[in-house]
Amino acid sequence: MTHHPPGRGEFTPRQLAAALPDAARKLDPRHTIRAPVVFVVWIGSLVTTVAAIVDPSFFGFAIAAWLWVTVLFANLAEAVAEGRGRAQAEALRRTKQETVARRLRPDGGEERVPGPRLAVGDLVVVEAGELIPGDGEVVDGVASVDESTMTGESAPVIRESGGDRSSVTGGTRVLSDRITVRVTTRPGEGFLDRMITLVEGASRQQTPNEIALNILLASLTLVFLLAVATLQPLAAYAGRQQTLTVLTALLVCLIPTTIGALLSAIGIAGMDRLVRRNVIAVSGRAVEAAGDVNTLLLDKTGTITLGNRQATEFIPVTGVDEHELAEAAQLSSLADETPEGRSVVVLAKNRYGLRGREEGRVTDVTFVPFSAHTRMSGVDLGDGRRIRKGASTAVMKWVRAEGGRPADTVGPLVEAIAGEGGTPLLVAERTPGEPARVLGVIRLRDIVKAGIRERFAELHRMGISTVMITGDNPATAAAIAREAGVDRHLAEATPEDKMELIRREQAAGRLVAMTGDGTNDAPALAQADVGVAMNAGTMAAKEAGNMVDLDSNPTKLIEIVAIGKQLLITRGALTTFSIANDVAKYFAIIPAMFTGVHPQLDRLNVMGLASAQSAILSAVVFNALVIVALVPVALRGVRYRPTSAAAMLRRNLAVYGLGGLVTPFVGIKLIDLVVHLLPGIR
Repeated sequence: MTHHPPGRGEFTPRQLAAALPDAARKLDPRHTIRAPVVFVVWIGSLVTTVAAIVDPSFFGFAIAAWLWVTVLFANLAEAVAEGRGRAQAEALRRTKQETVARRLRPDGGEERVPGPRLAVGDLVVVEAGELIPGDGEVVDGVASVDESTMTGESAPVIRESGGDRSSVTGGTRVLSDRITVRVTTRPGEGFLDRMITLVEGASRQQTPNEIALNILLASLTLVFLLAVATLQPLAAYAGRQQTLTVLTALLVCLIPTTIGALLSAIGIAGMDRLVRRNVIAVSGRAVEAAGDVNTLLLDKTGTITLGNRQATEFIPVTGVDEHELAEAAQLSSLADETPEGRSVVVLAKNRYGLRGREEGRVTDVTFVPFSAHTRMSGVDLGDGRRIRKGASTAVMKWVRAEGGRPADTVGPLVEAIAGEGGTPLLVAERTPGEPARVLGVIRLRDIVKAGIRERFAELHRMGISTVMITGDNPATAAAIAREAGVDRHLAEATPEDKMELIRREQAAGRLVAMTGDGTNDAPALAQADVGVAMNAGTMAAKEAGNMVDLDSNPTKLIEIVAIGKQLLITRGALTTFSIANDVAKYFAIIPAMFTGVHPQLDRLNVMGLASAQSAILSAVVFNALVIVALVPVALRGVRYRPTSAAAMLRRNLAVYGLGGLVTPFVGIKLIDLVVHLLPGIR
């Protein structure tokens, strides 16, 4: 299993240039008012422009121009993020093709109707070479389907009725056979349409964390506005009354302009990283919740293990020959079409040369297919001999019902195999005139995926508890859990058990994430804070979850958590950087405003800026340029490393807190070296 870091997406300076027209259109106050900090800068730009026209000066026009540039750059980050989304959406639109559906009439006949005219509940027939006209569920038949337009994966997948692989997506192509699909979504509301809407970002709603941060930024802005307003009376009393242009420049530099400008872009970029992983989220709230997850529920089969249990050994009981056991196991598995049953036949053939029907040994027989109800398969031979193979409890029950008594060694043997992480299957027979007896045990082994233990170790370092859910018996579950390195396990789990576990975790104040694909997973997916449904699963599961994985890869839940954490880390890091910036700007502007009256304040001019106007203009220029410099960070995300919350906080404070303090001192000084040479700056 390959470990991919959270997707970052490519960023090029060309994207900045391409986004400039959109950024200019966003100067409309009806747009900027949605971001309180940026709107204050917009008002400041308007005020300084009017002041420069009323009292013309190079300094006044320069301040006004750079404040407008600041608003433009603030919109630029969002425009770049949305531009990338529109490019993705356009690529997805090109994959959409208008289809003509073969709708079934009530009388059993067919009629051809345009795909957009289909209604929820309509039954359509799709054959090899045809496109599936809309999202739905297979209600009859089985077919190979090409989903490369959705997932990018060229290998076809099997979709069939009656199981957890019944869901199909509109726009995908049937490659073989014939299926009947019940349409489950209205035209324009399918997964492809939702994905297009998501990547465009047009309908993206602010998440609770974004709203809370916007309220905090608005509060800080109000505090700084009051602080700047009180400076004018003090300045007048000191005989150094400041112009409206200077006070506005001070306000813009002190409020958290940087994070206010980048906040929306960070959210859009987080959704973009999710889409690049072929995951559709109902809202940004689900992505943020993934970043705060405390407990991860993972199915054993297909997530922690490869999911294809294979027969590895025949273990006879005392008095039974191994060859006799292998023959009985093979005969009882000929009608078992499960992967486990086929692996028993293969083991008997490879190890003992048994070929069943091919040698003509199996004649005049009645096969007993495997069923989930009986949990056994078997064969009744013409000579009266009856053989059964299946789960230990089911076979032991059958033996007792047939007048037999399992040997004393059977129980410990079953427990030993389960304790080692294997799955024991019993083989028993009854011959005419004799009670039933157990012949031996088949050891099945499910392989833990390579690298999964390291992934769980990363989650543990992040403070996330992992819980393995399985239908296996407790001994087998415990052995697999130890090998995989999960924190806890839930054995012999039922849908009710999953719900109860999720509720217990949530009652303890933890956020829970889980994956699922079946109808029986739907209640738990709906209850979980982050429910990731597999696209190949049932429509009930997809409707219950708040994310859908188009690749149907259960292990992707780990990457979704990493993307959510990267989103939160990026927002926190840039907020830290933005607030730390204000300290340096304070040292640039405040001394410049009052040094003429109070020469002792010159000691605060630690940067040695050339003049008052040069200091103020340099701070405004830096305030604008730093936004552009941080656009790549907002779009790509701060580098994510699996670690504890305390360690992440220390790293953010060290890198972005200290960096936010030092960078303005260096940047403003370098800009001042150029600005003070401009004519009209004194």
